[in-house]
Amino acid sequence: MMLLALAVAPGFAICLFIYLIDKYDREPTSLLVKSFLLGMLCVALPLAVQGLAVELGLRENNGTLLGTAAFAYGVVGISEELAKFLVLLLFAYPKKAFNEPLDGIVYAVMIGMGFATLENVAYVSRFGVGTGIARMFLSVPAHGAFAVLMGYYAGLAKFVPHKSSSLLFKALMIAVFFHGTFDFFLFLGNNIFLMGASVITLIFAVRLSIKAIRKDSALSKKLHEEHFFEEENT
Repeated sequence: MMLLALAVAPGFAICLFIYLIDKYDREPTSLLVKSFLLGMLCVALPLAVQGLAVELGLRENNGTLLGTAAFAYGVVGISEELAKFLVLLLFAYPKKAFNEPLDGIVYAVMIGMGFATLENVAYVSRFGVGTGIARMFLSVPAHGAFAVLMGYYAGLAKFVPHKSSSLLFKALMIAVFFHGTFDFFLFLGNNIFLMGASVITLIFAVRLSIKAIRKDSALSKKLHEEHFFEEENT
């Protein structure tokens, strides 16, 4: 039970944080729960893709920079972020409740945390407490940051229709880029310098995520105030 709590706590904490940020027009709880569960289910796609890649001879570290980069970006980054992106695009994006840019971040994070939580349970049950503590400060927040960046551009895409295609592409690609870069340094080897490079990548992604949340939160507040003002004057 302690291992299970350690595995699920980080994802739940990030979900709660994002839920509390969305204070002006909160999403239906049922949609948030479904997004989280679909995020868990979509783990199947990257598992299949990564399993096939291993069968074809691609590995985390096959001795070459190019091979490691191909696995980090082209296999892990694309398969995992595409799976989450498809849930966001096909399930959350068309919903009527998705009615402001901040909602892109909210739904993307719920999906991302569903994915990260199931992944975390698998890792912690296999490798124990030490892995759970490490992932609490690295992998789970990383999934959260990637989700915020994806959700930010997906939120823009819905409300800037003439640029929706390019913004949705950017939503996927920015998540793939940071995910791939974060994993690339981890896959290269287990030393303090490469770990430091991964941490720097995470810090940069988190800083961009904070800016994105602040922008969308300010816009959400503005839209809420304008709506309130219109109601008061009708």
